[in-house]
Amino acid sequence: MRRKSKVVKIGKVKIGGNNPLVVQGMTKTLTEDIPSTIRQIHRLQRAGAKIVRLAVPNMRAAESLSRIKKEVEVPLVADIHFSLELALEAIKQGIDKIRINPGNMSEEKIIQITQKAQEKGIPIRIGINSGSLKGVFPLEKKNKERKEEYRRIVAGKMVESALKTINLLEKENFREIVISLKSSDVLTTILSAQLISEETIYPLHLGVTATGPLFPGLIKSAIGIGSLLTQGIGDTLRVSLSDSPIKEVEVGYEILKSLNLSQRGPVIISCPGCGRCKVNLKLVINNLLPKLNKINFPLKIAIMGCEVNGPGEAKEADVGVAYIKGAGVIFRKGEIIARVKEDKIPEVLLKEAKKLIPK
Repeated sequence: MRRKSKVVKIGKVKIGGNNPLVVQGMTKTLTEDIPSTIRQIHRLQRAGAKIVRLAVPNMRAAESLSRIKKEVEVPLVADIHFSLELALEAIKQGIDKIRINPGNMSEEKIIQITQKAQEKGIPIRIGINSGSLKGVFPLEKKNKERKEEYRRIVAGKMVESALKTINLLEKENFREIVISLKSSDVLTTILSAQLISEETIYPLHLGVTATGPLFPGLIKSAIGIGSLLTQGIGDTLRVSLSDSPIKEVEVGYEILKSLNLSQRGPVIISCPGCGRCKVNLKLVINNLLPKLNKINFPLKIAIMGCEVNGPGEAKEADVGVAYIKGAGVIFRKGEIIARVKEDKIPEVLLKEAKKLIPK
């Protein structure tokens, strides 16, 4: 059961309620470099990002927002962190949502931003990172119980900060609110989201912050975001990697697809390629993936390297192949449709997949 949440509109995109989960992206260009930023937003949009966040660290970046907004279709979020002036300028420039971090901003400034956002009809994301909490100091972490105690303290402080800020906004009769609580520690992130989900009806944005390089980062993100989604918690998400922002969006969709929560693009099933494998499976998949990823339709495609588990997996897929020596057996919707030579398999598999795409 998905957690019930209020519907909040960011530009033309609705989040919360029964609306589909939204994958967000974030630019990594200098925002004031307008051509580069626009190009990256277009790439993020093609990858599937429905909302894009931009860093606004200075006035030049803030003053660039209206020009960028004119050239893109996705709603834009301004991350202003602790500057009242930048927030007000971003709102003036027509931004679709403001992201604030209460740990870096006074209540007086938050109220001024809220009043201006109310006037312009745009939502606010209360984004709290554990690293910006005040009054929380690391405990000795050699002892397991002390680690768990520290996590509970940090998660509790994050929730406390969020609820305090929600109350501040509601006193201004402002309820177009999105909440995110993030930590670089996966278990702290999970615990804080669980706790806040019981305290408020506002939509929740999921993510594990500062996860690091691609490989460890996608694992941390998959565990943190995925475990919350299995509990019905979450309305939007963004994967944070020290890598390409396009990869962040791609990983986000892979998390959703693994839980049957996204209908974007194919799901690829393939074996690890053990000693029974009859083909260089890695090469086959690497050559096929760029073409398969252009299919914007939810097909299940199996590429299996031998006749042991291959036929079973291929039968369960929309389209699949089980390799045998020098050839492969092609399946479509559970039925054998052809036996083709090895060098023709990628071509035939792609052709059969395209036949299942509605015109």
